[in-house]
Amino acid sequence: MPFEEALKRLESIVEAMESDELPLETLLTRFEEGTRLVTICQGKLEEAEQKIQKLEKNAAGALTLQPFEGVTEG
Repeated sequence: MPFEEALKRLESIVEAMESDELPLETLLTRFEEGTRLVTICQGKLEEAEQKIQKLEKNAAGALTLQPFEGVTEG
């Protein structure tokens, strides 16, 4: 599943869960699906981060692995 599709589905799940109109069983099912989607999104972001690290070049033009300085967790 592409990242964008997973993220859109996750957003719709959150909106539905916040509406307070779903029965408990449906909420639990949506929560489980949301958890799987979060895992997919995190994996895709980690893959992108690794690609970015591999593509950074040093001064000589050779490809080198550089740490990604993105948003920190926490």
